[in-house]
Amino acid sequence: MTGNVLAPDATSSATPTYGTRLAAEACGTFILVFGVVGAAILAADFDSGSNGLNIGFLGVALALGLSVVVGAAAFGQVSGAHFNPAVTAGLAVAGRFRWRDVAPYVVAQIAGGLAASCLVAGVAAGGPDSFLERARASGFASTGWGALSPGGFSWASAFLVEVVATCLFVWVILGVTASSALQRVAPFAIGLTLTLVALLAIPVSNGSFNPARSIATAVWGGEEALAQLWLSIAAPTLGAVIAGVSFRPLFETQNHGTKEAENDQK
Repeated sequence: MTGNVLAPDATSSATPTYGTRLAAEACGTFILVFGVVGAAILAADFDSGSNGLNIGFLGVALALGLSVVVGAAAFGQVSGAHFNPAVTAGLAVAGRFRWRDVAPYVVAQIAGGLAASCLVAGVAAGGPDSFLERARASGFASTGWGALSPGGFSWASAFLVEVVATCLFVWVILGVTASSALQRVAPFAIGLTLTLVALLAIPVSNGSFNPARSIATAVWGGEEALAQLWLSIAAPTLGAVIAGVSFRPLFETQNHGTKEAENDQK
């Protein structure tokens, strides 16, 4: 998400190889999915009545944001730190990423997410009282509507919140990575934005904004999660495309206005 996505490490004497970039995307997505899904499955509502370990919606949202901050700081100058197929699509639409690299990035992201969800499932398998079975029966933190929505919202509400949240998220990414002056703060701005939209969306859709994360949980979440997976792929992708299409003219207009103001001052 950070750095020049067309040349992620342009300031370095050693440009990352293509394989290194894909590995960085897989590792970054692994961190993100392990962080947020692990928090949701293992800690969000763990024996809250006896030992107070539950972290709730706020804890899951923070885990999501912090995971992105860590991953972006670690891999931003290697791969651009997308960690999300929707983000990759949005950047490509905005002209900030090569279309020929979209499919390999998406494959790497999905692979990293699946590895993370398998690790979470492995940890949960050692839990008490059929912990893994209960987690799978409740959807394994999958995104969706109805039974998969913490608030019981409809598919239309879940679809809308995923579109809007992803659009806002990608707008922020495009904004903070447009100037080299903002590169150092970009991971924090992006992570805080993701935390904010997650706080709004988790009660409605369980807050994904990321097809790789949704695929990773759906494979463990049972038939209902797989049946609703289309929403978790289509809605974030649509939101990212809207952001990519709309940001370019807005950004060009802003640049044009800035140049006019500078000329007026001369």
